[in-house]
Amino acid sequence: MSRYTAVTDQDLREMLDAIGVDSLDDLFDDVPEAVRLERAIDLPDGRSEQEVYDHLAALAARNVHADAEVSFVGAGMYDHYVPALIDTLLGRSEFLTPYTPYQPEVSQGGLQVMFEYQTAISELTGLPVSNASVYEGPSAVAAAGYLAKLETRRTKLIASRGLHPHSRAALATHAVGYGMEVVEVPLDENGVTDLEALAGAVDDDSAAVFVQQPNFLGSVEELGELVEAGKSTGAMFVCAADPLPLGILRPPGELGVDVCVGEGQTLGNRLDFGGPSFGFFAAAERFIRRMPGRIAGQTTDVDGKRGFVLTLQTREQHIRREKATHNICTAQALNALAGVVYLSWLGKRGLVELGELMLRRTHYARGELGLEPINPGPVMREFAVRVPDVDGLFERARADGINPGYRLGRDYPEYEDGLLVAITERRTKEHIDRLARVAAATREGVAA
Repeated sequence: MSRYTAVTDQDLREMLDAIGVDSLDDLFDDVPEAVRLERAIDLPDGRSEQEVYDHLAALAARNVHADAEVSFVGAGMYDHYVPALIDTLLGRSEFLTPYTPYQPEVSQGGLQVMFEYQTAISELTGLPVSNASVYEGPSAVAAAGYLAKLETRRTKLIASRGLHPHSRAALATHAVGYGMEVVEVPLDENGVTDLEALAGAVDDDSAAVFVQQPNFLGSVEELGELVEAGKSTGAMFVCAADPLPLGILRPPGELGVDVCVGEGQTLGNRLDFGGPSFGFFAAAERFIRRMPGRIAGQTTDVDGKRGFVLTLQTREQHIRREKATHNICTAQALNALAGVVYLSWLGKRGLVELGELMLRRTHYARGELGLEPINPGPVMREFAVRVPDVDGLFERARADGINPGYRLGRDYPEYEDGLLVAITERRTKEHIDRLARVAAATREGVAA
């Protein structure tokens, strides 16, 4: 716990004298009058320590964590089981405390972890190079947009509406700074990217096309067809992928994707109220010098022994700022370590078995709920349905200790009655049947 030491009047006077100003107000002379509040901040009266503790405890009690209910919420963050092995290794001081491995001679463990992580991501995505992680999924998407700008010198980014809303928002925000335009391609009646609309949106000024696999609704995209259409004018193709389904889906790199990015939370990281997690970034080899972040490499030392080094760093602290492609710092390396430990724990066969399990349970759940599907085609991990009484469904589900899913209307007004239901290995047949009974009661209530 951090210590708090009050500042006395004498302390304040000595500090102001050392700075060379008469009062605290003098420190704000450079702030324009027009943006100053010019009134006291509306704060409640102070409370005793015990009162503050009780107040914060009451606020905390309003949250319900994923272990206290049967949660079908996904939409980018998922309730997977995290084996005890991960906490055991992450808690070791060699991994928990190190800073950026500037000195390879004392950082071999951390550098090897990065190297093994990069290898795992390359194998998952089917692309030859991977960096040593970024902050999270949406910022990885935005970084891919910047790479496309640098590579093509074009000014338009084409994004499927099936791309995660947060990723689309991050891409649009960064595009303003890039001086680029983001054009959105709609989903068709089956909840997948409209191939004809995508082909029509791509032109000679398109820098990159962005598609998610599976998309936000859980639909499995026909990635090969989309890549062919998206790259017809020389644009790059970026796939934002969920890493676990890649155990049973064809790797994006094998289908012609140039860059594959994604959210790594599902790989050994807990929900943790939405973070921290890590993002992954893999690409074709020709883009290696434009990739964000750090790349660890394998080499031999003067004695011919195997060793690891930071091969490439495009961070603004390490090279000329105008040449830098990011400002990523150390924090996410620990989350990425959880990712590679998790993949090692699963193994190649385990990854396939987990993917197959999620696939079977996803289709079982969609059938048992008996609600109109928004995306009737192949789905993986998630699916979207229309609910005749969304509020009623949530009320009944919460009374039964179930969080039924994510309200699609928050991000997709066209699906105001939509519910996005997520399945992980923690959602058993019994859990799915309980949700199905709630859905049946909701339908009966509407009919009555």
